[in-house]
Amino acid sequence: MQVKRTVSRTIVAALFAFALGGLTVGAITSAGPAAAQAAQGTTINRVAFEGNSKLKSDVLLPEVQLHSRGAFSAATAQGDVERLREVYRRSGNAAAEISYRTVALPNGRVDVVYSIKEGSKTGVKKITFTGNHVYSNGKLVDLMTTTEMNFLSFLKNSDVYDPDRISSDLELVRRYYLKNGYADFRVISNEAHYDPAQKGYLVNVAIEEGPQYRVSSVNVESHLRDVPGPSLMPYVRVAPGDIYNGDDVEKTIEALTKQIARKGYAFSQVRPRGERNPAAHSVSVNFVIDEGPRVYVERINVRGNTRTRDYVIRREFEIGEGDAYNRVLIDRAERRLNALGYFKKVRITNEPGSAPDRVVVNVDVEDQPTGNFSISGGYSTSDGFISEVAVSESNFMGRGQYVRLAASLGQRTKGLEFNFTEPYFMDSRIAAGFDLYAKKNSVSSYNMYETTVFGGALRLGVPITDELTFAPRYSLYSTYLNIPNTLQHPYNDCWYPWPVLTPGAAGAMAASPLFNCATNGEASVAIKAQQGTTVTSMIGYSLVYNTLDNPKKPMNGIYGAFNTDVAGLGGNSRFLRLTTDVKYYREIFDDVVGIARFQGGWMTGLGSTLHVTDMFNPGPSLVRGFAPGGIGPRDMSNPFSYQGNGLGGTKYIGASLETQFPIWGLPRDLGIRGALFADAGSVWGYKGPRAFYAPTYASLYPASAFVNGCLPGYSVGPYYGPSNCLQTYANGIETDTARIRASVGGSILWNSPLGPIRFDLAKAIAKGKYDQTQVFRFSGGTSF
Repeated sequence: MQVKRTVSRTIVAALFAFALGGLTVGAITSAGPAAAQAAQGTTINRVAFEGNSKLKSDVLLPEVQLHSRGAFSAATAQGDVERLREVYRRSGNAAAEISYRTVALPNGRVDVVYSIKEGSKTGVKKITFTGNHVYSNGKLVDLMTTTEMNFLSFLKNSDVYDPDRISSDLELVRRYYLKNGYADFRVISNEAHYDPAQKGYLVNVAIEEGPQYRVSSVNVESHLRDVPGPSLMPYVRVAPGDIYNGDDVEKTIEALTKQIARKGYAFSQVRPRGERNPAAHSVSVNFVIDEGPRVYVERINVRGNTRTRDYVIRREFEIGEGDAYNRVLIDRAERRLNALGYFKKVRITNEPGSAPDRVVVNVDVEDQPTGNFSISGGYSTSDGFISEVAVSESNFMGRGQYVRLAASLGQRTKGLEFNFTEPYFMDSRIAAGFDLYAKKNSVSSYNMYETTVFGGALRLGVPITDELTFAPRYSLYSTYLNIPNTLQHPYNDCWYPWPVLTPGAAGAMAASPLFNCATNGEASVAIKAQQGTTVTSMIGYSLVYNTLDNPKKPMNGIYGAFNTDVAGLGGNSRFLRLTTDVKYYREIFDDVVGIARFQGGWMTGLGSTLHVTDMFNPGPSLVRGFAPGGIGPRDMSNPFSYQGNGLGGTKYIGASLETQFPIWGLPRDLGIRGALFADAGSVWGYKGPRAFYAPTYASLYPASAFVNGCLPGYSVGPYYGPSNCLQTYANGIETDTARIRASVGGSILWNSPLGPIRFDLAKAIAKGKYDQTQVFRFSGGTSF
C-alpha cells in the first residue's frame, strides 16, 4: 500500500510539473529565498521561460546570465529578473511581473524557470515640455518619433516608452532649436515615471530656449600655408543677416574640410567659433582652420551586424584604413548610417592604436528588421476601389539593396510591378536600378477606352551635391489601346455597327440626328485612330533640387524637378517632352505651413504626329475641382459623348497656393490636418491629326458626301453618326485655348497608421463651358 501511495504521489507531481512548464519527470518545484539558498552552487540543467508570448524565449535567453551547466546563484538570478523587467519595459510592457523558481531534479541538478506575466502594453501617456515659450508643446512633441497613446495605439508601437528613443528625440528637438537660431538652447532635465492609474508613462522635459540669434558677421580664418581664408568663402553657407542655423554651420564645416583636403591638407581641422552679443541677440561666426595632429586610421572595426554585410557599413565612410583621421567625416558617416534605417542604433567610438599616431575606429550597430509585407486598400474617384499586396525589403540579403514586388487589383485598374535599386553601383555613390511593370486600365466616366501597358525602365541617380541630383533613365513600354464595343460599352458602334442593335444598321431601328449610334456613347475619332499597340522607346533625365527638412512631412525647403524625355529610339512614338515641378514650403508660424507650387510642360512631335495618350492631360493634378481629363482640348464632334473625350495638349501651366494647419482640439500625433488652397492652370495645344479614315463611312457613302475628306456629322443617313473628322469647338466656343481655369477649396489630410488619406472639396471659379468639374475628390489607402 505504501508503494502504491508513493507511486501515485510521484505521478501526480510529475503531471503537475509537466503542466506548469514541461519539466523533467520526478522534479520538485521550489520557490522563495530558502529554496534559492538551498540550490546555491548547484549545477543548472537548463534555463526556461513560461508565460511569455510577446517576447519569445530565444529573445530573452541572451539577456540572462544563468546558463545550462553553470552554477546557480540566487543573486545572479535576481539580477536576471531585473534585466528581463528592463527588456519588457523597453518593449512597452512595464507592468510585466517576473519571478524565478528552481526545480530540483533527481540527478542533483536544478532547472531555473523564469515566470512571466506580461500584462498589457504600457506606453507614453503624456509628454509635457516646460520652459518653452517660442514653440508650443504640441509642436515639440510633433518633432519626436515617440508618440502619445490614443485610440489608435493598437496599430502602432511608436508610443512605447524607450528612454534611449526619448534621448534621441530630445536631440532632434535640440537640433531644431539650433536650426532656428536658438544657440543657447539646452535640456535641463528629462524625467519619466509610470502612473498605474493612467496605465502609462508621464514624460516631463524641462528646457531653456534662450534668445534667437542672427548672424552679424562671417569669416574664415586659415592658418594653413597657401590657403587664404577669403578663398574659401564661396563654400560658406552662413551669411550676415541670416537667422543662425546650426545645420548650415555643420554643412559649412563639411564643405571646408573637403575643400582643404583636396589642397593636400588631410589633417586639417575646421572649428566654428561663435561670439555672442546677448544685448543685440547676434552672433559672429568665425571658421578657424588649423593643421591638426597627424593621426591615421589604423583599423575600422565593425561590430554587432548579424545580417548587414560589413562593406555596406564601410562604404558610408569617406575615409578608410590608413587614411588621415578626420572627426568631421566620422560624424558624417554616423549620420549616414543612422539615415539608412537598417539599424536600431549606431555608435562610433575611438580607441588608441598600436602607436601614438594611430587610432582605431569602432562601429557598433544593431540590426533591425527591414522587410515589409503590406496589404493595402483604398478608393479614388478615378480608379474606384483598389487593393494592393506588396512585399519589400530595403536591405536585401544584407547588401543594402532595395527590392519590391507589388500586385494591385481594383474596380477599373489592375497591375503588377517589380522594383530593384542598388544604392552603390560600381562601388560609387551612384544609385542604379530597374523597374518592370504591367498595368491595365478599364473604361470609366472619364475615358471611353481601355489600355494595357507592359514595360520597364533603367535608371541612375548621380548626386552632384547634397541637394542636387542628376538622374538619367531609359524606358521601353508597349501600350495596347482598345475601344470596347459591347452591349454594356458600345463605344465604337458608329464605325463597327451591331446588326439589329445599332440605330440605322440592318434590322435595327431607323437612325436620326437625335437618335443614332453616338447617342449611347462613342469614343473620339482621335482615340479610334490609335487603336492597337504602340511601342515607346524613350531616353531622358531629371535634375532634382531638394532642400526639404523632412521628406515625409516637409515644413521648410524647396523641391524642384526639371525633366527631359526624348522618344524615338525605335518604336512608334517620336516626341520631345519637357516638364518642371517646383514646390516651396515655409512654416508661417507654429505648425502652419504655406506651400507654393508651380508646374509646366511643353512637348512637340519629332517628324510625326503625336498620339493622344502621349499628350498632357493632367486634370485634378493641375487644378483641383476638375475631373481627370476635364481641362483643355476636347473632341466636340460628338455632342453626346464629349464629356469622356478629352484630348490633352502639348502645353500646360499651373500654380497653386496652399496652407496646411493642425485642427484645433485634435491630438497632433493623430496626423489629421486641414488645408485651404487655390489653384490655377491651363492645358492647350492639341497637335494630333484631325481627319481619320472611317471604314464604315467609306463603304456606305459616295465620295461626294465628304467635304475636304470629312463627312458632315449627324446630317447624312443612314447612320446620322458623328463626323470622321475631329473638331475642338462647338457652338462657337473653342476648347483648345490657353484660357486659365481656377478653383478654391479645402482639404482634410490624415496621415493615418493605415496610410495617407486626403479629402478635397473644390469649387471651380473660372472654367470653360465644356470643361468637366469634380467638386469632391477622395483618395486613400491602408497598410497593415
